[in-house]
Amino acid sequence: MIRLEHLNLVVRDISETLAFYQAAFPHWKVRGGEAATWYGVARNWVHFGDDYNYLTFNDQGQGENRDLTSNTLGLSHFAFVTSDIESLIERLKLAGFPPDKIGAENKYRKNVYYIDPNGYEIEFVEYLTDIPSQRNQYDNQQQTNTFRGNEREYRNPSWYF
Repeated sequence: MIRLEHLNLVVRDISETLAFYQAAFPHWKVRGGEAATWYGVARNWVHFGDDYNYLTFNDQGQGENRDLTSNTLGLSHFAFVTSDIESLIERLKLAGFPPDKIGAENKYRKNVYYIDPNGYEIEFVEYLTDIPSQRNQYDNQQQTNTFRGNEREYRNPSWYF
């Protein structure tokens, strides 16, 4: 068996980053961290997660994250499964983080995308079935996000409140 243990992300500010991820993952905690030096640059790091999975945040990030509307090489997004997407959306909304976009209408899943304080795109998905062939079915989607230049027009799926 192979599974993803952690993602290691360079961020601008650990406190701002934790505000977003603590709202998304209220059951996760800071597992550890310390000050370190990375190629001559002093920086701090923390592990934020549970006993099985975590995110590493390293501060002192410089510059901007990649343009998510381009084909620039780099991380496009990463995703987490949730059992209650509406509660997750509400927690993030109360913490001041609105969704960036809502996924396409699909009878087997609901998904929503956020941009964290560092420009990383995170997808959250709630599956409405345990049957893998249905979870991974894509032909019943209706596209809900349309793009015009740098402006987005949305037609939200019926489940989004």
